[in-house]
Amino acid sequence: MNWVTIDNIFQHEHETVELRGWIANRRSSGKIRFLQLRDGHGIIQCVVTADRVSPEAFDLADRIPYESSVIVRGEVRKDVRSPIGFEIGVTDFAVVSQAQPYPISNKEHGVGFLMDHRHLWLRSSRQAALLRMRSVITAAARRYFDDLGFVSVEAPVLTPTACEGTTTLFEVGYFDRSAYLTQSGQLYGEAAAMALGNIYVFGPTFRAEKSKTRRHLTEFWMIEPEMAFYELPQTIDLAQGLICKIVEEVLEKCGPLLKVLERDTSALERVKPPFPRITYTDAVDILKSKGVEVNWGDDFGGDEESVLSEGFDKPFFVTHYPSDIKAFYMKRDPADARLALAVDLLAPEGYGEIVGGGQREDSLDELEKRIKAHDLDLEPLEWYLDLRRYGSVPHAGFGLGIERTLAWIAGIHHVRETIAFPRLMDRLHP
Repeated sequence: MNWVTIDNIFQHEHETVELRGWIANRRSSGKIRFLQLRDGHGIIQCVVTADRVSPEAFDLADRIPYESSVIVRGEVRKDVRSPIGFEIGVTDFAVVSQAQPYPISNKEHGVGFLMDHRHLWLRSSRQAALLRMRSVITAAARRYFDDLGFVSVEAPVLTPTACEGTTTLFEVGYFDRSAYLTQSGQLYGEAAAMALGNIYVFGPTFRAEKSKTRRHLTEFWMIEPEMAFYELPQTIDLAQGLICKIVEEVLEKCGPLLKVLERDTSALERVKPPFPRITYTDAVDILKSKGVEVNWGDDFGGDEESVLSEGFDKPFFVTHYPSDIKAFYMKRDPADARLALAVDLLAPEGYGEIVGGGQREDSLDELEKRIKAHDLDLEPLEWYLDLRRYGSVPHAGFGLGIERTLAWIAGIHHVRETIAFPRLMDRLHP
């Protein structure tokens, strides 16, 4: 007998198959028992009648605890009422492991309770849909860069110094000295780009930000391309192409998942090039016109980004930020030293920044000055300065945050649902 998965059930109409999974729900109607079986690939209704199974199996179908693991055998038959168009006429089922009373029920549970039971909450349709969509997004991003000839390079998680500023570093003991959890793979990505041309780093990053907003995690994942001989305009075009590729694949492959999440896809269908582009100075003027108290030189937070996004119905770029609010490695605008050749991509609908990057400083003298101005120790960055000593070229890159991107595309409020096991300021469990 064939063991099949629910996503392929349509290939087996009128066949007797075997399914292996867990009881997601059950109900009874007279002399019929209905079991909702999920196997990680989908959910299907299994119909149990007294004339087709043993008395013991029929009785068990009426009381088997939720999330018990079972093996079901039966005939695949069409059912127009089913969300997937098929059901199973059960001829036999066996219990692999009978579950204890399941702590998550159909009643409302608080976020704290669900996060405490995150290892079980993942089994819900909504959470499973988010993780499946996350997989599509990361695969689409990798494919985008792979198809352009980029080389995938791994950056270390343990680093000797800061990349995004010393105030958000996680310090760990490293034998007889200290090391830090990476804030970004960028610096190592730059080194790889000088060897390989165009590369991307994909991995976890860590920020010790004491923030409890809906947009922040202490551990999150980024995909970070770095490109030799690129300047700001080419970098913006590359980021635009990446977002369009991701959204295109989500719309193509995730229709059922978007329905589970009740996402309005018309908002995603508008994600077509070109994306609007404004400068930081333009953004300040827009914010002031909307009554937001902001001064030129201030960094934007989530509130400011949300107000800005009200004027756009698709992602938009903000460029040329004040250099004083950007990282030490960001190149200044030759036409105005107050500005950095930096760019952020903000998602609409109030989701804020999902891409941050720009052109890197390629002058050894200027980079040394910037490191000192940021009160960073030169010694751990000598290897990074070597990239300017030995064949420096204009180069640029950016980082795309997977969790924020998924939150926007899926239309969910908080990034804690966009990763299997989120790490927050007040949460290190499970």
